[in-house]
Amino acid sequence: MNLAGVLMDHPAADADGLLFTVDTTTTAGQARAMAAEVAGTLRRAGVGPGRAVAVRLPNGPDAVCAMAGIWLAGAVFVPVNPRAAAVEQRHMLEATGAVGLIDPDGFRIVTDGDADAEADGDAADGDAAGDDGRYPDGSAFVLWTSGTTGPPKPIVHTHQAYLEMIDRVLHTLRPAGRRRSGRPPTPNLIPTSLALNSGIYNAIFGLRAGAALVIMAGFDPQTFAVLVRRHGIRSTVLPPASLVALADADDVTDLAPLRYVRSITAPLSALQGRRFADKFGVAVLNSYGQAELGEVVGWTAADARAHPEKLGAAGRPHSGVDLKVVDDDGVAVPTGAVGRLLVRPGRMAAGYAGGGDLGDRLDAEGYLDTGDLARLDVDGFVWIEGRGGDLINRGGNKVFPEQVEEVLRLSPAVADAAVVPAANDRLGEVPVALVVPRDGATVDPAGLERLCRRHLSPYKVPVSFVAVPQVARNEAGKLLRAQLAGALAAGRFGPAGHTT
Repeated sequence: MNLAGVLMDHPAADADGLLFTVDTTTTAGQARAMAAEVAGTLRRAGVGPGRAVAVRLPNGPDAVCAMAGIWLAGAVFVPVNPRAAAVEQRHMLEATGAVGLIDPDGFRIVTDGDADAEADGDAADGDAAGDDGRYPDGSAFVLWTSGTTGPPKPIVHTHQAYLEMIDRVLHTLRPAGRRRSGRPPTPNLIPTSLALNSGIYNAIFGLRAGAALVIMAGFDPQTFAVLVRRHGIRSTVLPPASLVALADADDVTDLAPLRYVRSITAPLSALQGRRFADKFGVAVLNSYGQAELGEVVGWTAADARAHPEKLGAAGRPHSGVDLKVVDDDGVAVPTGAVGRLLVRPGRMAAGYAGGGDLGDRLDAEGYLDTGDLARLDVDGFVWIEGRGGDLINRGGNKVFPEQVEEVLRLSPAVADAAVVPAANDRLGEVPVALVVPRDGATVDPAGLERLCRRHLSPYKVPVSFVAVPQVARNEAGKLLRAQLAGALAAGRFGPAGHTT
């Protein structure tokens, strides 16, 4: 079982268009030839099975074919974000033990994590693989955790496990026995970087489903609308930041024939989901997963029709996924109560590059502690309340930052917001709101306080509201709360705008 098959064994005929951009078309035959050429180049360079090869390419057909070609050669794919700082890119190469790099200039050997150094023969073995510098049989690629709660960690996925992650979602969206029309699925539109888990996952997902791919070089609302119309796309995936950008775009008023959008990468508030759905008449299907697990919870179209009132939920567990919500002692909490979310899918990542498995996050029954707080309702829907480490303990009262941020975004003057803890001698810690004003607007701290008091319990109201030009997020759109809290503590945002 090898992930190269999603491209090499795709049902499209050689002459059929398979990989599209806004201005190019790559046929299935061309894509297969490109992947085979990559595999041949690696073999001639002596890059054998189990060796890690990094790819640093912009979004496009080349990135997809390089990924498949690495797998075709039996090597391990290491995505490197071209937009990352040079020091971060070097760390990615070193931490994964990459022996080669594919970038716009072609393929070259890597020495000691330096992609620009000249080398004779094989590069030095990295710490990520075994004693012989090779990953175990079946290893497919290395992904990085989001880095929202600490330094990103490299995760090793196997071919077999990742295909199971894809198929569990396909099984939920296309139950066995559902009558098919016989026509091919509409293309999968890829709006996120192919160096990130979300882009890689959705490229493999689309190819596994027998679909073509439409690859965006970078997201912008106008190009997205053009591609949806041009390719007749009825369903797609988008991160919350893109949903908000589309809802805010005055020059994008129609997304026909789009019917469904699955929200990915970060929590989507019910408020922003409704804004998008009301503007375009498109159903928003939430989802939840982690790099170690794949997608484990999501919505179906049937659920969206039956439960429109549950728009803020992450969805229900996919086929083959067990989950439970427990307290700090591991005891299941009552339905509707908030606790730690533990998940047991059929497959998960093999472990972390450089050593270490997921064992310290597993309980005695094999459930993985996600680190997220959640609740289950009577209909089996999962509601994510936030990261356990993000919870603000205000003198014993628990404040979920996401809940406060959703209220702040009700203000027409607020473009974005992040709620982070600040140390307090009496209460331990208190919530502070970092607020990004919309263009032409100014932050009114007193008005924001009144807004919060109308919608929140008094202890959840931030003690201050600080106007900032932006709040730090990773490329998947997730808030980097630890970084923001550190900047606040260091005084880098200036004095608080208002204290309650």
